[in-house]
Amino acid sequence: MKALRTAVLVLFGAVLVIGGMSLPNRGDPDARPYRDPSPAGTPNAPSYYVRHAERDADTPNMVTVILADYRGFDTMGEETVILTAGLVCFLILRRGRPKEKRS
Repeated sequence: MKALRTAVLVLFGAVLVIGGMSLPNRGDPDARPYRDPSPAGTPNAPSYYVRHAERDADTPNMVTVILADYRGFDTMGEETVILTAGLVCFLILRRGRPKEKRS
């Protein structure tokens, strides 16, 4: 059984390493997320969100603009799910052991 666990762990590690090696370099302007997906745009142009983030929201932080402005409702939904899961975990773990009956 220990050999099976070790084999699964090694296989999972290999999948992670191979997957990580296939990712584009960080900040690579030719990486797929930075290209405009529309056929009308030039092949290596940055996406709409990258080009218009500061102008649309008057904020220089592109991540903030995408999460709070462009995807605001989606982000709010994700945060609601996380909050609900946290509250449920708190309520479940808060329950103590049942009190023993004294005779």
